[in-house]
Amino acid sequence: MTSDVLAALLRSNMVLALAVVVVLVLRIPLRRLFGPEIAYGLWAVPPVAALASVLPARVDDGAPQVHALAAALADYSAPALLAWTLGAALVVAGLAHAQARFNRAAARGHAGPAVVGVIAPRVLMPADDGTFTPEERVLIRAHEREHVVRCDPRAGALAAVLQALCWFNPLVHLGAHVMRLDQELACDAAVLRRRPRDRALYAKTLLKSQLAAQPLPFGCYWPSRGQHPLEVRIGALRAAPRLDGLAGASLVGTAIVSAAIAAWHLQPPAPRPGPLVELWERQQRQPVTSVMLVSLPSRPPADPAQP
Repeated sequence: MTSDVLAALLRSNMVLALAVVVVLVLRIPLRRLFGPEIAYGLWAVPPVAALASVLPARVDDGAPQVHALAAALADYSAPALLAWTLGAALVVAGLAHAQARFNRAAARGHAGPAVVGVIAPRVLMPADDGTFTPEERVLIRAHEREHVVRCDPRAGALAAVLQALCWFNPLVHLGAHVMRLDQELACDAAVLRRRPRDRALYAKTLLKSQLAAQPLPFGCYWPSRGQHPLEVRIGALRAAPRLDGLAGASLVGTAIVSAAIAAWHLQPPAPRPGPLVELWERQQRQPVTSVMLVSLPSRPPADPAQP
């Protein structure tokens, strides 16, 4: 049983890494063709594919009772699962520490703009010290509220959970970082779709905004590693989608469904249940008749003296 769990974890991790590579390859062409929002939707492919890889497998009469990967891991499953659990616990502790550091910085007024929280996210605005004009603060608030409407903090939390479960896989950490950047680009595009005349002011506000100095695992912030995110975001403001967004959404939906089906088919088939299991299942499908027994009080014997 332990080896089966470990084999499922390894299989889902490999599927997740492969899906991240596919998204990294396709995200920029899709952004240029259909816009940032469609490209961001492509990040639903990795978690859906990973989940599909651990769903109940198809039944095959010729499938072995124990598959090759589980058999190979049988002698090492217990220590490997222990190491996996310890690594995940360390990553969770690191994420919690980073979240606490961000919260302390926010309490001192040294963080923001951002959205903090997962279940009940709240908008964290920068200090009103005259850095931003009232019009710029309106745009910042619209951007952060767009994150809340689109449930982006929950997507970020899911990425953090996957980073903890796949702590040894660098592709998962890279995918989580790039996903956050695509998340910001999609949010920019959504705000400007409602405020097309504020494009120049929006770019100016981005240039004046202070990047979050502390990482924020459970929330939305503006990452500052790799290529400078402001360069990418301001460049995306100038680019217009070449094709219709509905076609892009259909393409992304097709990619999600195809990835789920492919990941499910990649897992080895399960053997057909044995005779006892089949008998139990057949009995469960048979109609059941309920019988209720009612106990009636006995009648007293008749008195012969009475007529």
